[in-house]
Amino acid sequence: MILLNVGDIVRLRKQHPCGSVDWKVMRTGMDFRIQCLGCQHQAWIPRIKLERNIKEILQRVEET
Repeated sequence: MILLNVGDIVRLRKQHPCGSVDWKVMRTGMDFRIQCLGCQHQAWIPRIKLERNIKEILQRVEET
Protein backbone atom coordinates (compact mmCIF):
# COMPACT_ATOMS: atom_id res chain seq x y z
CA MET A 1 0.00 0.00 0.00
CA ILE A 2 1.37 3.38 -1.03
CA LEU A 3 1.08 6.14 1.58
CA LEU A 4 -0.48 9.22 -0.04
CA ASN A 5 -1.67 12.43 1.62
CA VAL A 6 -3.98 15.22 0.52
CA GLY A 7 -1.95 17.65 -1.60
CA ASP A 8 0.53 15.09 -2.99
CA ILE A 9 1.19 15.34 -6.73
CA VAL A 10 1.49 12.07 -8.65
CA ARG A 11 2.31 11.15 -12.24
CA LEU A 12 0.09 8.44 -13.73
CA ARG A 13 0.93 6.00 -16.52
CA LYS A 14 -1.96 6.97 -18.79
CA GLN A 15 -2.47 10.44 -20.24
CA HIS A 16 -5.65 12.45 -19.54
CA PRO A 17 -7.48 13.60 -22.70
CA CYS A 18 -6.22 17.16 -22.07
CA GLY A 19 -2.64 15.88 -22.40
CA SER A 20 -1.55 16.03 -18.75
CA VAL A 21 -0.28 13.04 -16.75
CA ASP A 22 0.10 14.88 -13.42
CA TRP A 23 -2.63 14.79 -10.77
CA LYS A 24 -3.12 16.28 -7.30
CA VAL A 25 -4.64 14.15 -4.52
CA MET A 26 -7.72 15.96 -3.16
CA ARG A 27 -9.16 13.25 -0.86
CA THR A 28 -7.87 9.94 0.46
CA GLY A 29 -9.51 6.81 1.82
CA MET A 30 -11.08 3.78 0.17
CA ASP A 31 -11.56 5.92 -2.95
CA PHE A 32 -9.39 8.85 -3.97
CA ARG A 33 -10.49 12.14 -5.51
CA ILE A 34 -7.78 13.41 -7.81
CA GLN A 35 -7.56 16.64 -9.82
CA CYS A 36 -5.89 16.96 -13.21
CA LEU A 37 -3.24 19.68 -13.15
CA GLY A 38 -3.79 20.40 -16.85
CA CYS A 39 -7.53 21.14 -16.99
CA GLN A 40 -8.59 21.01 -13.29
CA HIS A 41 -11.01 18.10 -13.95
CA GLN A 42 -11.71 16.04 -10.82
CA ALA A 43 -12.28 12.29 -10.80
CA TRP A 44 -12.99 9.57 -8.22
CA ILE A 45 -10.79 6.48 -8.47
CA PRO A 46 -10.56 3.37 -6.25
CA ARG A 47 -7.34 3.05 -4.19
CA ILE A 48 -6.27 -0.21 -5.88
CA LYS A 49 -6.64 1.24 -9.39
CA LEU A 50 -4.76 4.43 -8.45
CA GLU A 51 -1.88 2.54 -6.84
CA ARG A 52 -1.50 0.36 -9.95
CA ASN A 53 -1.46 3.41 -12.27
CA ILE A 54 1.05 5.59 -10.37
CA LYS A 55 4.30 5.99 -12.27
CA GLU A 56 5.99 8.24 -9.70
CA ILE A 57 5.25 10.63 -6.84
CA LEU A 58 6.45 14.08 -7.89
CA GLN A 59 5.80 16.05 -4.70
CA ARG A 60 4.92 14.98 -1.17
CA VAL A 61 3.14 17.15 1.37
CA GLU A 62 4.16 16.91 5.01
CA GLU A 63 1.50 15.25 7.16
CA THR A 64 0.64 17.31 10.25
